[in-house]
Amino acid sequence: MIEPLRLSYDIECSAAHAFHIWTSRFSTWWPQNHSTSGDPRTEITFEPRLGGRIFERTSTGLEIDWGEVTGWDPPQRLAYLWHIRRDRAEATDVELTFVVTSAHRCRLVILHTGWERLGADGETWRDANTNGWRGLAPHFMAACTTEHHTHPINSKEH
Repeated sequence: MIEPLRLSYDIECSAAHAFHIWTSRFSTWWPQNHSTSGDPRTEITFEPRLGGRIFERTSTGLEIDWGEVTGWDPPQRLAYLWHIRRDRAEATDVELTFVVTSAHRCRLVILHTGWERLGADGETWRDANTNGWRGLAPHFMAACTTEHHTHPINSKEH
């Protein structure tokens, strides 16, 4: 068994707001240069519901699947299959937990597993994803903080 990847980040916003930014504003914080197509005008879509797709849509309308939502418990927990640049049969499992730490702070806990499905490449992909998450997290946290200050969200709405 390949060791699961576990990361956590403290965020300056409510758990409800962070969950909303991840699930409904994905394309606003996901780096534009981080796509499978390389199209600079690609839009990343995260369908915020159980069974929802995660995919990129290029400027020509081509859709490329990245994953599927497998767990939906707003605003505490979200899980999905993740197979960006891989076949769906080789999808890994991502679970995000948004833990309330105070009225205006939360902790994002990421558990990324299923590396065995990638065979001999599993450990290499796990290591690459460690760096990938560390590169993505600042974009997500900045979106949470920026949108929180410019467009406050009432936690009862989400």
